[in-house]
Amino acid sequence: QVVGRAGTGVDNVDVEAATRKGVLVMNTPTGNSLSAAELTCGMILCLARQIPQAAASMKEGKWDRKKYMGMELNGKTLGVLGLGRIGREVATRMQAFGMKTIGYDPIITPEASAAFGVEQLPLEQIWPRCDFITVHTPLLSSTMGLLNDSTFAKCRRGVQVVNCARGGIVDEGALLRALQSGQCGGAALDVFTQEPPKDRDLVNHPNVICCPHLGASTREAQSRCGKEIAMQIMDMATGKGLAGIVNGQALSKAFTPQTKPWIALARALGTVLHTVGKQVQGSVQVCTLGTPLWEAGSYLMPAVATGMLAGGAQKEVTLVNALLLAQEAGLKVTTTHGDMAPEPDGSAGLLQVALQGTPHRATGMVQGSTPVLRELNGATFKQPAPLTGPILIYRTKASEPSALPTLAGLLGKVGVHLQSYHSSGMVAGEQWSVVGLSAPLSNLGELKPRVMEVFQLHL
Repeated sequence: QVVGRAGTGVDNVDVEAATRKGVLVMNTPTGNSLSAAELTCGMILCLARQIPQAAASMKEGKWDRKKYMGMELNGKTLGVLGLGRIGREVATRMQAFGMKTIGYDPIITPEASAAFGVEQLPLEQIWPRCDFITVHTPLLSSTMGLLNDSTFAKCRRGVQVVNCARGGIVDEGALLRALQSGQCGGAALDVFTQEPPKDRDLVNHPNVICCPHLGASTREAQSRCGKEIAMQIMDMATGKGLAGIVNGQALSKAFTPQTKPWIALARALGTVLHTVGKQVQGSVQVCTLGTPLWEAGSYLMPAVATGMLAGGAQKEVTLVNALLLAQEAGLKVTTTHGDMAPEPDGSAGLLQVALQGTPHRATGMVQGSTPVLRELNGATFKQPAPLTGPILIYRTKASEPSALPTLAGLLGKVGVHLQSYHSSGMVAGEQWSVVGLSAPLSNLGELKPRVMEVFQLHL
């Protein structure tokens, strides 16, 4: 299940509730970038030349040439806070007007921003240098009120502020106070903390230009976002890949043909570990081994968790909500990676899942596109056992050789075919067996007296 947002912001989607239900939330972060950037540039021009105020004056029948004295942008300094897709588009466009662009972004490197003409500086150095400041960050706890009474006081007197990103990044009360004192010379706002704004003091201020959240309101952006979200959902449905994920970024790598068998293996090992260990609570260590899996832990962890929670009280356990539901169930899932390649050429990988504080652990790998079990509780299989379809896993003593004949007789009675049989080496006089079946067995009563324990799974 997926919720697709044809745009960037997901304020109108309850992401937490969607995650809990295992529903994937997607957006189209690039679809409206150009439109938002162009609106920002238009806002900067309008602030510099008071175009909206002059136009409104003309409509009132006035001819106030002296009242609307503006400024040139050439040679002015523009501070761009947030140097992602929109921030960099704004910067490059305003450079064409001769503006000097400085900025800040905790993720983009100074070398990367220098490539598109933005000198990165600490925020404390940005405030006093700017003639104009524009914000292009998401609304987070760290960006809420980024421009506030304290930061306005550090700014150059008469600074012009633009917010076409998210309401709340600029503290609206602080902005109004700065406008009233002249510390802020003008503001252009496309977004508000409350939309539409009930408090009209900012909207009605003569030095404020405002729009009703028009950043993405162009025919091109709407068409682009609609097409992008439709294509993303189609790609997800056909297994081509994931893009624009809001609540499961780690899963973006989980839909490639190469990773699907490893997802199936992780889920199967989780199911095996839960069944053999007879518990869900505790700590599970997921260890990837080998070069092919060095980045795989992020999406194999939720896959293991889905297997651990399978058949439990939680419904609709998916890769999206597995870690959240596991945590609530008292199950902590962590991951590590080992650089030692399990094969001499490093072309294969191994996945180990262990229930910490117990002897229970399972190790598997992918052969071709089939997930297989290589080791269970310290017992290594001579030939790895496929973990697909209906299977029986049972443990016997070396002194009890009649389990397999008994199972064969039971299968013959009910018309179920034995698809595969794999046994492990002996450990402390005990042996594990994994049997692939053509269909599940409804009654294991005849087999149970011949084995120490037996489990039936459908993987």
